[in-house]
Amino acid sequence: MSFVVLFSTTSFAITKHFCGDTLVDTAIFSEASSCGMEIEKADSTNISGCSIVKKDCCNDVQILIDGQDEVQLQVDKISLNQELFLASFIYTYINLFENLENNISSFEEYEPPLVIKEIFKIDETYLI
Repeated sequence: MSFVVLFSTTSFAITKHFCGDTLVDTAIFSEASSCGMEIEKADSTNISGCSIVKKDCCNDVQILIDGQDEVQLQVDKISLNQELFLASFIYTYINLFENLENNISSFEEYEPPLVIKEIFKIDETYLI
């Protein structure tokens, strides 16, 4: 139960790096490493003022999975049927183990049979 609560309240991100239509890298809790094919930004010191802009083939996709912010029991909203079930369950569970210490055995009144012959001496074997 504690594992379920821990997992449901944890938030994490999955980052994917695509180069074209091909998935290059996937990472959880960190950034995906790039393929090295990104186009660098043009220098602002370009003298001629001309620049050729190519479309970047790389794409980064980030999926955020948010956990729950609040985890609380809603015990104050118990219906009458649930209250009746809980009361009957607790009552029967407590009374389930009530008379276990008074374990009555029907063999206490009988005596064991009398031993006429010593059976262990009849079945003994001796190696010579």
